[in-house]
Amino acid sequence: MDLRRLRYFVAVAEARSVGKAAERLRMAQPPLSVQIRKLEAEVGAPLFRRGTRGMDLTEAGQALLARAGEALALAADGVEAARVVAAGRRGRLSVGYMFVLANAVLPRLIPELRRSIPGVELDFAELSASTREARLLDRSVTVALCMPAIHHPEIQVARVGTQPFVLAMPIRSPLARLAAVPMAKLQGRPLIALPRPDEDPASSAVAALLRRHQVVMPIVSRVETVHAAMSLVLAGEGLAILPACAKLGAPPGVVFRPLRGATDSIEIAVCWRRDSRSPLISSFLKCAEKVVARL
Repeated sequence: MDLRRLRYFVAVAEARSVGKAAERLRMAQPPLSVQIRKLEAEVGAPLFRRGTRGMDLTEAGQALLARAGEALALAADGVEAARVVAAGRRGRLSVGYMFVLANAVLPRLIPELRRSIPGVELDFAELSASTREARLLDRSVTVALCMPAIHHPEIQVARVGTQPFVLAMPIRSPLARLAAVPMAKLQGRPLIALPRPDEDPASSAVAALLRRHQVVMPIVSRVETVHAAMSLVLAGEGLAILPACAKLGAPPGVVFRPLRGATDSIEIAVCWRRDSRSPLISSFLKCAEKVVARL
């Protein structure tokens, strides 16, 4: 049913006059009469009859009027709800995040999101190096907080910050006695590496750091997550070069030291599908930039 005709019907019923309703609607009387007749044809019964005090509703008209106001109100609510969602003030946002960023970013990011988009339903999903790309592409998450950025033709990236590299080691390691570890001290020491198994380890930021300083560290284990790397460090399997924010999720017994003479860092990025039209992404991006700037 045409909602415009329904509004015309309600106006005539309330005014009990086609002429007065036309004035209220700021339209000519003949087109209004035509719309009422079309509505009656659609209903299949007369909606009005002429009475001594104007246009009276028939039983069919009374039945329609009893529901027309509710239908128009629901339609108006639906339009307003769509506008609110389109403006990014309502809706649902599924946020993916990598474990290494959880303790450093989420405690600040979530309250910031609640303040910025209070009417939006938020849910969160932990991502790993092997799942983050797939979760974005299959739309199970809307936006992802990643380290480093995802490089894929269907994924848009906004870099929001960086984190310096630090050396993770067991507290009993002789290197733990140093305030900062010279890069040369890493020569020949076992490395727990983080590149994905299907990627070339030589392409990682850590590998680039070691090459620049002409340091060779044999890889004893290659893991997917920072917490897996820290567990192996704690077990004494080797050292790990990690983003500084990993300190906040470290188990007791693992300590961190800066790398003397190394200024390398790893980027933090917000990633989402290029074809996504969610207005919530821009709100999330602003919140993420604000929070990461304070790390």
